[in-house]
Amino acid sequence: MNFWVLLQGFGLGATMIIPIGAQNAYVLNQGIKRHHHLTTATICSVLDMLFISLGIFGGGAILSQNELLLTLVTLGGIAFLTVYGLLSLKSAFKTPATSESKSEVLARGRRTVVLGALAVTVLNPHLYLDTVVILGSIGGQFEGNDRVSFAIGTVLASFVWFYSLSLGAAKLGPTLSKPKVKKGIDIGIATMMFAIAIALAHQLMSK
Repeated sequence: MNFWVLLQGFGLGATMIIPIGAQNAYVLNQGIKRHHHLTTATICSVLDMLFISLGIFGGGAILSQNELLLTLVTLGGIAFLTVYGLLSLKSAFKTPATSESKSEVLARGRRTVVLGALAVTVLNPHLYLDTVVILGSIGGQFEGNDRVSFAIGTVLASFVWFYSLSLGAAKLGPTLSKPKVKKGIDIGIATMMFAIAIALAHQLMSK
């Protein structure tokens, strides 16, 4: 195990994962609600691990050359981000009387949270470009144990970030759940989702 290559993988993985995006917004939101937030962090981390491994150990080149697959993923991502943005806006402008209670939120169950985490990850074109293509092309330059060390470093970055974000949001939940703060977060998330969707649509039309 090469510690310096592992550290390089951790640093590069962090730069790809930490910038705010659909995954981070979803993990943050579930953490604030304390609604199966650790399950959400686990799913996002494990899926990142699978895609990172796919890219580093040979899948990056295959995906980057498959225009149809990337186009389908992008279309799915645009649709999902738009719907998620609308739901965030709806949540932002709910009156206290119509807001869900904690028991009602929990009643939706783990299945809804799991499906949401899967969607926000699998239907995120940036995930494929960042983890599979970019990290894959860099990691693919290493050989043998160094490649394994690089992969472990990038995967560790994902787990550390998502669990830190989830636990941090849960700890600050009482403050972040205050109506005015929560409304601001929901509007911010909706704006970001719409911005990403528009950017993806622009990229698609410019091809």
